[in-house]
Amino acid sequence: MTVVRYVERNPLRAGLVERAQDWRWSSLRHDANGPALDPGPVPRGPDWLEFVNTPMTEAEVAAIRLSLRRDRPYDTDSWTTETAGLLGLEYSLLSRRRQPRPSPGKQS
Repeated sequence: MTVVRYVERNPLRAGLVERAQDWRWSSLRHDANGPALDPGPVPRGPDWLEFVNTPMTEAEVAAIRLSLRRDRPYDTDSWTTETAGLLGLEYSLLSRRRQPRPSPGKQS
């Protein structure tokens, strides 16, 4: 649900609207005929609008962005590890530390 919240909050986070449901192309937008777009892959709870409009912590946003950059499944650590293994995405869990460059003048 955190990823769906992140996506639905994007226009609000960017300062394009005052409330997430005000974004014209949002799955949160409703009119007299019901939802304007597809309701999405997961059910939302009764307080969903309030939850989406509540700011996310920097840690939540950073974790999702890392997952997106690394093509890493996103959820709890155990679920992420298990799912990465099932999908052959183990590489996405590895650290991306760069190898130090040799100092000028030193030869290996």
